[in-house]
Amino acid sequence: MKKTKWKKYILEFLSIFIAVISAFALTNWNDNRNSKDSEQKILAEITNGIGIDTQDFESNIVGHNLSLKANHAFRALLKGKTIPRDSVEKLYISLFRDYSPVINRSGYESLKEAGLKTITNDSLRFQIIELYDYHYGIIKILDEVSEMESFENYFASINALLHPYMEFDSEGNLTHIESPENLSDANRKEILSYLWRLQNNRTYKVVKYKSILKIMEHVKTNIEDEIVNNH
Repeated sequence: MKKTKWKKYILEFLSIFIAVISAFALTNWNDNRNSKDSEQKILAEITNGIGIDTQDFESNIVGHNLSLKANHAFRALLKGKTIPRDSVEKLYISLFRDYSPVINRSGYESLKEAGLKTITNDSLRFQIIELYDYHYGIIKILDEVSEMESFENYFASINALLHPYMEFDSEGNLTHIESPENLSDANRKEILSYLWRLQNNRTYKVVKYKSILKIMEHVKTNIEDEIVNNH
């Protein structure tokens, strides 16, 4: 009778033990699955955001290159050449235009809200943090620092010297800029100094954009590989 009772107790204990362990295992499995699903969704959101940022940055590079073309055209104007009437307005606007980046941070904000440790790959997590907190920060600073503001710093000064040579149609649209032959040598050098600064600023921005685009592509590729490997 005693042996039978002990066997019964042991069987009941084992049943309870197995049930508890199974419940813990199932809970852990569900938690891990939910964590992995959350990680996958956040990584997908980040890679989509980087894709949108890539298009925005490439568009800004196109804009800066158009502004550099305008810079070249106005240097030529000071040397006696003319700017075609059908492009003078576009080039004059482009000469001073600023191109501010619009960074999509929704994926990164979701990651910070969920906890940076949501991304289990330490190397990939560091790459993402560095991209958003450092490299994107550089691009934002380049457009926010007053030294780099094209319109704010140079439009009024250049326009004050060139407006006597401008022609406008009946609606007030710029149609032509005559070659400023009567411009004093000092004023000509002043404009050239502004154009030189504008060119240097834009060239530096384009170089930075291109270098960060390479980093973005590298991070995006690593994220896509991580998604595939953990699918």
